[in-house]
Amino acid sequence: MANEKIIVITGANTGIGLATAETFVKDGHHVIIACRNPAKAKIAQQRLQSLNKGQVDVIALDLNSLEQVNQAANEIIAKYEKIDVLVNNAGMMTPELEATVDGYEKQFGVNYLAPFLWTMKLLPLVKKAEHGRVINLASMMHVLGSIKPEHFKADHIKKYNGVLSYGNSKLANLLFSNALAKQLEGTNITSNAIHPGGVDSEIYRELPKWQYAIIKLGLIPPTKPAELIKKIAFDPKWAKRNGDYVSLQTPAFKSAKAKNKQLAQQLYDQSLQMVSTYL
Repeated sequence: MANEKIIVITGANTGIGLATAETFVKDGHHVIIACRNPAKAKIAQQRLQSLNKGQVDVIALDLNSLEQVNQAANEIIAKYEKIDVLVNNAGMMTPELEATVDGYEKQFGVNYLAPFLWTMKLLPLVKKAEHGRVINLASMMHVLGSIKPEHFKADHIKKYNGVLSYGNSKLANLLFSNALAKQLEGTNITSNAIHPGGVDSEIYRELPKWQYAIIKLGLIPPTKPAELIKKIAFDPKWAKRNGDYVSLQTPAFKSAKAKNKQLAQQLYDQSLQMVSTYL
């Protein structure tokens, strides 16, 4: 296909990621799904290949380990000449205090720091595209978040609140999306973030069944955010939109912290230090 684009999507074996991959594959694009679970990734790849359109590759990506993120990114750098669209979709929720392989509070590490490293490693390939796009999945939950460097490491946390920690990670996503957009001003690359709405996906798998049953009533299918991601990637109306935050279902309300450019730059600088070994 002459207009075939190369699209990398994290966490694309289920939910929003899989629906997004399906949307792009149906249009004949070359999609790379970066997933933690090889068995689930294989099933997703077979499902996407059964569409008989585009091309589907799999990369093993475990956001719980910065070393493994580094290896996965290096594998992509070695295999592909460019990335037209980078979709940072993968994420998790946990009510319990857990640590990543590197000792970071798990939601901060998996939802934010690992995708930060992933994006910084792959950015040179995105810059090789004619119109590169970085699309970050944030959340309206960022309004509950704050950036507390003293709580980045799991063993520094005395009292844990899973919901607030999720909010912290999503605020960090949004601040990074904004900081990156500022850097990309005047180029052919954009960085934008979306709140996908309440989507029926595996992110709620840690919740008690009764809570999920209630939440499920207000959830939308993952095809809805997939369509929005496709618009941001290829709609001409998005050609000049950079540093935006858009939302399905609800107004795209940004907290004061999310708009704080100084905070965004501070977090960016701190994050660079945390992943400097791999850059």
